[in-house]
Amino acid sequence: MAGAIAVLGGGIWYAAHPGGDAADAKNTIGGQQGPTTVSIVAPARQDVPVVLQANGTVTPISTVDLHPQTTSTIAKVHIKEGQFVKSGDLMFTLDDRSARANLDKAQAQVERDRAALADVERQYQRATELLARHFIAQGAVDTLKSQLDAARALLNADIAAVRAVNVDASYTAIRAPMNGRVGAINVYPGSLVQMSTSLTTVTQLDPITVSFTLPESALAGLLESQHAGPVPVTVAVGTGDRELRGALSFIDNTVDPQAGVIRVKAQFDNHDTSLWPGQYVNTTLTAHILKEALVIPQNAIISNTHGTFIYAVDQDSSAKVVNVRRLYAFGDSAAVAGLNGKEQVIVDGKQNLRPGGKVRIVVAEARGDGKEKG
Repeated sequence: MAGAIAVLGGGIWYAAHPGGDAADAKNTIGGQQGPTTVSIVAPARQDVPVVLQANGTVTPISTVDLHPQTTSTIAKVHIKEGQFVKSGDLMFTLDDRSARANLDKAQAQVERDRAALADVERQYQRATELLARHFIAQGAVDTLKSQLDAARALLNADIAAVRAVNVDASYTAIRAPMNGRVGAINVYPGSLVQMSTSLTTVTQLDPITVSFTLPESALAGLLESQHAGPVPVTVAVGTGDRELRGALSFIDNTVDPQAGVIRVKAQFDNHDTSLWPGQYVNTTLTAHILKEALVIPQNAIISNTHGTFIYAVDQDSSAKVVNVRRLYAFGDSAAVAGLNGKEQVIVDGKQNLRPGGKVRIVVAEARGDGKEKG
């Protein structure tokens, strides 16, 4: 009974594995495992741009919150919400009656001082003539000279007071501090405003910046690239079918020790206002270029608890371990360190390999001939 079961089981195995004896005979020589079938590739030497991607936030270069510099009431609002203004455009007019009255008063004081100075100058002139004829004492002339100097000083002080009043009067006309877009307007004609009252904001939209963070490991290459010239940065706009090109404009002076990132900014021309403050965008930049790097397929790299390595074909057609360090991965390839460029890197079949095991090359990708190599 047991023999019948064994025969039946053997028949089932052979039915499920046709040609099993032929396959074993092909890979086994004298009862030992034969060469492992592998494919190889030669490392390619090329310049590899290190491309970094990050999520960024559009931030304006400057935003000004407009406040009055005096307590008054709004006489007229000259702009509308959302309007684009140029530097110097009149935006608000405050009630200037008190300022004009103070200016008239200060100017009248100047005129009075000029008249008083002219009178003292005439008295001093007559006194000097009389002194020459010995009709008056020197003390009288000295007294008039002091009065003349005091009158001149008073006139200069009141002229300065006029300038100060002019400055106060200029606060009644509030103008755009820069080119930009007007935000929400918080006051209306007749509103009482103080220095703490926010009238509106003006935000510069062109040019504009995008703020994002990059890993600390990219800092050295980024600084090197920035010293060599402008570092190009692109952002995807809308659904991603359109890109805007700018340049890196700022690298923060400290690295965030908790997150291990550094904050950077890129500046973009924004004539058509494609970028809007607060908007989230995807940024792409080339941090630096790995010159003459050795590139191999990523599926040739093995990582385990012992490290990162590849299998290469030794001179005696056996597999040898070469430790490597992955510098940068892109697509199906990776730039690595640790190779000299002459290795025959095993790509397929490495899962069955052991160090020193014999190999048979069936696809030589470096040559591109696709022929078996014994």
